[in-house]
Amino acid sequence: MANIKAGIIGGAGYTGGELLRILVNHSQVDIAFVHSNSNAGNFLYEVHTDLFGDTELKFTGELSHHVDVLFLCVGHGDARKFLEANPFPATVKIIDLSQDFRLKDRATIDGRSFVYGLPELNRDAIKQADNIANPGCFATCLQLGLLPLAASNNLTSEVHITATTGSTGAGQSLSATSHFTWRNDNLSVYKAFDHQHLNEIGQSLKQLQTGFDQTVNFIPYRGDFTRGIIASMYLDSDLTAEDAVKLYTEYYAGHPFTHVTTRNIDLKQIVNTNKCFIQVQKKGNKLFIISIMDNLLKGASGQAVQNMNLLFGLDETTGLKLKAAAF
Repeated sequence: MANIKAGIIGGAGYTGGELLRILVNHSQVDIAFVHSNSNAGNFLYEVHTDLFGDTELKFTGELSHHVDVLFLCVGHGDARKFLEANPFPATVKIIDLSQDFRLKDRATIDGRSFVYGLPELNRDAIKQADNIANPGCFATCLQLGLLPLAASNNLTSEVHITATTGSTGAGQSLSATSHFTWRNDNLSVYKAFDHQHLNEIGQSLKQLQTGFDQTVNFIPYRGDFTRGIIASMYLDSDLTAEDAVKLYTEYYAGHPFTHVTTRNIDLKQIVNTNKCFIQVQKKGNKLFIISIMDNLLKGASGQAVQNMNLLFGLDETTGLKLKAAAF
């Protein structure tokens, strides 16, 4: 099979940079263009300085329809506006990393229909799709911690979640809460109980457990580190510890990036990888789950490439066998 020709819109940001780091070394992909109005004419490595020596590609302000797949690495709300202003042929598959097409009632535009791109939930549908709505970072981490329970109709009580994300989750644009002098040695809560990712989480849980109507209580934290998400969640459960571990292990059997353990886990195990580690424990009548992953990889660009691999019939792990920074 000829290499996949990929175009990237919004290549100068965090998710665009992570996507480039993967695709530059992907054995089955040729990068056709990387679009950025503000950086047109600059070498990629002038923005993503770690790519110096890896590529001589430059950003462009021009668009080309001669691609097989188009990645949209733009802000929330901007993906829909871009496609409205720049229609692409139906033969071009689109993977959108924003939230614009994740909910089913907003998953279409100009005849294009987007499939929610969480492989551990929709792998078969993704393989048959033409357009993918890549999940949110918190949404991925939390769903992977809860999907096995929903699939077995074991979400029978309120779920309580506390999760902390690195500063890259806020995007590249500087803000008062992403500035180093504020974020360093600091911790804060934001969007308690009404984070936007709760909508896609609820949609997925109801997909697996029809009639699910329990409250998902979610308290997000801004962490004083750059990458990764750690989420701890608990709920009342009649499952034994052994049954719970078996349930999770069987659900994720055959999913190459999600791994279940009873051992203690930490962010350094998964940062710079496309993996999600899930720790399952029973504490009294509470089932306690910890889910960890890299917000820019499994939570964004890595998962986008995983979806691309599925769309084009490649091995799911192609280009994604990445090494964690253990120390």
